Amino acid sequence: MVELSAMSFSFEVIKEIPEELGRAGVISTPHGQIATPAFIPVGTKASVKSLTPEALDDLGAQAVLANAYHLYLQPGSETLDQAGGLGKFMNWDKPSFTDSGGFQVMSLGAGFKKVIDMSLGSLDSDEAMAESKERLAHVDDEGVTFKSHLDGSMHRFTPEISMQVQHQIGADIIFAFDELTTLHNTRKYQEQSLERTRLWAIRCLDEHKRLTDQRSDKPYQALFGVLQGAQYEDLRRKAAKDLSEMKSSGLSFDGFGIGGALDKASLGQIVSWMSSELPRDKP
Repeated sequence: MVELSAMSFSFEVIKEIPEELGRAGVISTPHGQIATPAFIPVGTKASVKSLTPEALDDLGAQAVLANAYHLYLQPGSETLDQAGGLGKFMNWDKPSFTDSGGFQVMSLGAGFKKVIDMSLGSLDSDEAMAESKERLAHVDDEGVTFKSHLDGSMHRFTPEISMQVQHQIGADIIFAFDELTTLHNTRKYQEQSLERTRLWAIRCLDEHKRLTDQRSDKPYQALFGVLQGAQYEDLRRKAAKDLSEMKSSGLSFDGFGIGGALDKASLGQIVSWMSSELPRDKP
């Protein structure tokens, strides 16, 4: 059998800055190429607000990022699957991404009161996080139980369910399920959460392999790992090292994304910590 990650997905480094981390490359997917670094417009519900797919194309957009949580709740991932996948559903013939739903499950459900602003300087912890009894989502080692922000119905996301939802949505690049924390969580909790996200990543690889085999008539979907660790250098480096070396069910991650709460002023430093631990041949 051909290695799954080699089917219709690849990454080629085109240019590197000597003795630095900077690089330019090309991601190839079943629906076309993405020249990196790239700005990816967000189409939360399979539509970029105020723009038609034709307008996006005219503006030079190379890909679109949709939101698994929102599409799961409405119109439902099964609907997109029946429509032929995200691209056909939104009349977009270029590459597409979906996140895992973890950020929205936690930010909308766990009661982060001002989740858009994650910096330490501007918020007190009681402004950033709701009391447990007020939260719409609760995390355990198996997954997250949450209440829909639309109608109050109860739902459950696990690594396996996130993979199932994203396979049904059908984006070219999908992301492993992870736990979102804020900069106000304690160091101890960040460590516990990082380990939980690591274990979830293994389960995502296993389910991704099962679904890819089961849906072999569909275009290959690349799975990216999500690197957590908040503001801590050792945790960020550990996350990058753990996920870049991770292999399960014969698969490893096709690429990586940065996750979690970030102080914007420290973003460049955090990216450099992780990039120095990640393989050069993956996006």
